[in-house]
Amino acid sequence: MHAFHYLQNSLAMLLALLLLGVVPVAIAQDQAAEARARIELVFPEADMISEPEGEYGVRRISAGGEVLGYAFESINVVDIPAYSGKPINTHIVLDDEAVIRDAYVLEHHEPILLIGIPEQKLHDFTDRYDGVGVEQRVVVGRSKDPAAVTVDAVSGATVTVMVLNEIIMRAAHEVAVSLDLIKASGVARKPATVLYDSYEPAVWDELMGIGAIRRLHLTRGEIDQAFAGTEAEGIDEAAADEVDETFIDLYVAHLNPPAIGRNLLGENRYKFLMGDLEDGEHAIAVFGRGEYSFKGSGYVRGGIFDRVQVRQFGESISFRDRDYERLSDVYAGAPDFDEMAVFVVRDAYDFDPGSPWSLELLVRRQTGPVDSIFTSFELPYQVPEAYIDRPEPTAAELAAIEEANRPLWVNIWYQKSFQIGVVVAALLLLTIILFLQDKFTQHPRFLRWLRHGYLTFTVVFIGWYALGQLSIVNVLTFVHSLVQNFRWELFLSDPVIFIIWVFTAASILLWGRGVFCGWLCPFGALQELINEGARKLKVPQYELPFAVHERLWAIKYIILLVLFGISLESMTLAEKASEVEPFKTAITMKFDRQWWFVLYAVILLAINIFTRKVYCRYICPLGAALAVPSKFRIFDWLKRRKECGNPCQLCAKECEIQAIHPDGHINLNECHYCLDCQMTYHNDDKCPPLVNKKKRRNKGKPTAPGPQLIPAVQIVDP
Repeated sequence: MHAFHYLQNSLAMLLALLLLGVVPVAIAQDQAAEARARIELVFPEADMISEPEGEYGVRRISAGGEVLGYAFESINVVDIPAYSGKPINTHIVLDDEAVIRDAYVLEHHEPILLIGIPEQKLHDFTDRYDGVGVEQRVVVGRSKDPAAVTVDAVSGATVTVMVLNEIIMRAAHEVAVSLDLIKASGVARKPATVLYDSYEPAVWDELMGIGAIRRLHLTRGEIDQAFAGTEAEGIDEAAADEVDETFIDLYVAHLNPPAIGRNLLGENRYKFLMGDLEDGEHAIAVFGRGEYSFKGSGYVRGGIFDRVQVRQFGESISFRDRDYERLSDVYAGAPDFDEMAVFVVRDAYDFDPGSPWSLELLVRRQTGPVDSIFTSFELPYQVPEAYIDRPEPTAAELAAIEEANRPLWVNIWYQKSFQIGVVVAALLLLTIILFLQDKFTQHPRFLRWLRHGYLTFTVVFIGWYALGQLSIVNVLTFVHSLVQNFRWELFLSDPVIFIIWVFTAASILLWGRGVFCGWLCPFGALQELINEGARKLKVPQYELPFAVHERLWAIKYIILLVLFGISLESMTLAEKASEVEPFKTAITMKFDRQWWFVLYAVILLAINIFTRKVYCRYICPLGAALAVPSKFRIFDWLKRRKECGNPCQLCAKECEIQAIHPDGHINLNECHYCLDCQMTYHNDDKCPPLVNKKKRRNKGKPTAPGPQLIPAVQIVDP
């Protein structure tokens, strides 16, 4: 028998180990197959998809040797936690013009999408990115910016899709920059202009000193080192005494600014050159000496200069014979050069004189009759700031720059400013009610109307409109983040939820958990309003004996412990198990779910017609979680008298959720802070001790008969 149990346990352990190794591999294989299918869907003509390359694992997609586009997974580029606290891995396909051709979610852990919103809605959302350029501004919802691309949110998952939008656009932009498809700045800025009226005489050394002329000096030894480890190593290498000899001494200058071009070319030559240039064209002077020619001897008319090119924003600018002018003389005390040239950058390249650029020198070594290997060297250049004028950005550009530099959660807060303002105002009103509760409870009719109006606001605005329903998932996520990788951005990504959580935490310390459960929980408010309507319609109400009721309190704490235990093993499984809460169905999804979820929520609400807030009293794990820190509340705001419970039982009988014990004390772990008992406490026409005092004060005066003290009721444990 022992051997059998040993064998059974060994097989179970082996199976578990196999699953731990096989399942992740199977998931990875499925995702890889899905990614390839998406690529083939976008580029059916592709005949080659490379393996992941570079820092971001980018695949090159080609057909007939021509690059069609690029594919990558967002998780290799950005790490932005979504609502679940984990990133959403999205497969993105770009074409060769930095336009998104496909975005497809491969993996996510969002609770609202695991059970709730059909996942197809998420894929429908990402389909809208087809044709969006990586430099465009994409806004979820509406935008006042006419240039922005707007995509509709997924109802019930607004925060998730806003994070997904950030993931797609930031990852696509980052990869496009790394591939030199776009310039580094994600916000389009107007190019700088040359100050043609700014001139002062200067000599060569002065221009070198301020960076108007830049130099690249290469020795033969440096060239040999550049080819080390290649097939060209050892070809045309310098002897030991030749490694320090000059291979090429190269200089470059931007001639358009008069302080540079006029000093180097002379006034007449500069005037003729500028007269030949069209608007938006720029002239670059290149000077060289040494054994290597930057022009090359193989250049032919109509061809391209294959040894020098300009690169700006990752874009290469090559020169043909029509872009070249021979330069014979140079002034300003320049040294002697073996060759000099002027190359013209045409307007089609959108050259920006105010942004950095570089002159690339290509050096080739022949490794066979037709084979050769190239290596390149960069000579960086930046026009001195004094010679250019940078236009002031427009208000729209400044706003776009500011938004691009803001963290995601800040942008979400800006976009939800209306909801935030209304919720903050409502919480301020609730704070006033709570601090002045003794005054308000002296006007029961007004307070009841105020409370019913507030509960309606909680259901309609906080719940159905702003999706501010707190959940036990929020509690579990917070606890796990404390022991793993706490990030404020995760909780700040939903401003309404965050604000209500902060207020709830503060109210627990001051009043206990009842403020949230009685005023701010949309599902709790929905139950109370439905039950209130049932009472108006004279629907019979039923209550359990207090002894039974008291024992049923334990159920919600057991559910809380079970959910917490499950979360230690798998947060994803805990999120599914948290469907014991009907919040997602009734509030977040507005009953637009599968029938079994709707049936569960409707049954709870139907029971609530006959007994107020059964779910809140006996099942709700969130209420149980909030009751635990309520032990540390600072004040006892609910007033009691010595007669409460003995002999008076009026408040205990009137408490509609049975939070008042027969002995008269209020269990603040179960109290929903409706303030009904406090309205009775201050009513000298209803509270028996006050009625008796009033009678004594009015002794000898005719008085109307008032309520009598209700004797204590003996509770027998069934």
